[in-house]
Amino acid sequence: MEALEIGCVAPEFTLMASNGREVSLSDYRGRKLVLYFYPKNMTPTCTQEACDFRDANSAIEKLGAVIIGISTDEWKSHNKFITRHDLPFLLLSDVDHMISEKYGVWQLKKMFGKEYLGIVRSSFLINEEGILMKEWRKVKVAGHTEEVLASLQSEQ
Repeated sequence: MEALEIGCVAPEFTLMASNGREVSLSDYRGRKLVLYFYPKNMTPTCTQEACDFRDANSAIEKLGAVIIGISTDEWKSHNKFITRHDLPFLLLSDVDHMISEKYGVWQLKKMFGKEYLGIVRSSFLINEEGILMKEWRKVKVAGHTEEVLASLQSEQ
């Protein structure tokens, strides 16, 4: 896997979305995209992150950007997550983790002394031409949406 570089074209993807349709990165040409990868629906930290993005969604949209979340959950699970937490953005299913690998977020993790492969919480800001403008790796949820908003404001 090649490392992503700021200023380069973001890896293209086509994944099943929570609305039951396929969604591609190229669908968002002409708009900025906040693409965030998270480990699992309905877990406390992932729920907090999704709700933080939900609460910042209108401010992010006013800055010309769209939010999309990606995890390895099935798209029907995404629907339940969206409904339960009133999320106004799409969630995409990367069940085979191919896109997570392209973005370098599928990594070896440790929990309770066990090692396993999974998504390392990360976000990416992609501009209107599909160019990677900023990345946040190993995201700590507290304050993250504020960092994303500040980056979007500085791009204005």
